[in-house]
Amino acid sequence: MQFSAEQIAQLIAGSIEGDPSVKVSNFAKIEEAGPDDLVFLANPKYEEYLYSTRAGIVIINEQQELRQAVSSTLIRVKEAYSSFATLMQYYQQLQHTQLNGIEEPVFIHPSAQIGKNVYIGAFAYIGEQAIIGDDTKIYSHVFVGKQASIGKGTTLHSGVKIYHDCKVGNQVTIHAGTILGSDGFGFAPQADGTYTKVPQLGNVVIEDHVEIGANTCIDRATMGSTIIRSGTKLDNLLQIAHNVEVGGHSVIAAQTGISGSTKIGNNVMIGGQVGIVGHIAIADGTRINAQSGVSKSITEPQTAVTGSPAFEYGASMRAQASYRKLPDLEKRIKELESQLQTLIKARASQQHG
Repeated sequence: MQFSAEQIAQLIAGSIEGDPSVKVSNFAKIEEAGPDDLVFLANPKYEEYLYSTRAGIVIINEQQELRQAVSSTLIRVKEAYSSFATLMQYYQQLQHTQLNGIEEPVFIHPSAQIGKNVYIGAFAYIGEQAIIGDDTKIYSHVFVGKQASIGKGTTLHSGVKIYHDCKVGNQVTIHAGTILGSDGFGFAPQADGTYTKVPQLGNVVIEDHVEIGANTCIDRATMGSTIIRSGTKLDNLLQIAHNVEVGGHSVIAAQTGISGSTKIGNNVMIGGQVGIVGHIAIADGTRINAQSGVSKSITEPQTAVTGSPAFEYGASMRAQASYRKLPDLEKRIKELESQLQTLIKARASQQHG
């Protein structure tokens, strides 16, 4: 597919500098692009490539000043990064619309409800009384269990498993290998040292416009629901335990683990490899630095924390600066102790003299 600068500018409300008829058919990085490629510049670190790139079209910020001539056609927008992402989403949607119909072999239970304009790839399994909404794409080897429901315009990539009774909303994207609704980690210790499994009778609810990365596991609730609220974005390789609730428009990076019954607020940002204990609350707007360990509730909104155990970001940075100075402080203390001993001896000598 080819798009002209004029067509692209209309899609992202941009202004053109250069030839509006020039056409591109691919996306690329600015330092590697050729004449058929569309690129963007948002990070000042890459500005040098603006003057040497061979790209057909470059999307730049409105305030970007040119230090020399540029051979590419430019499209100026308010936010180059966001505009480029919008175009990539549009391109991806065009590719998805080419997928339609039900491939063979698949298994679809007679009681399942399949919406309009649905794509179901080969070897998918759609269980008893499952519901698949309109315009949804289900790739090969996806499992949708009994009485599970999938909303409209949702995409389940290859190998996704949706256990029984789980609910997935509209315009959700779930990447390969992710599992929704596996049993929560519930075992009751017995007097003889063994463990008895606690039945996990709840489900998982994914609200609208959520994206979940590959190989993430979200456990079903013991009772009630494990919930991911609207607009939240989850990375690959996350573990979200039973009865956790993650608020709207939050982002969680890879290899984070959230223990059972913890409540995450809205607009929370969690870095990679964060560990969060169970039965606590994280306030709206909290920012948790990578590799932090959160062991108690964060009650003040818009708090930034770091470290293990995590505490207030500024205080933690000052503490880390102090840690680095400890060898010098130890040396100074020993010197002061030596000087003090010398003074004590000198004073004792004067008193005896």
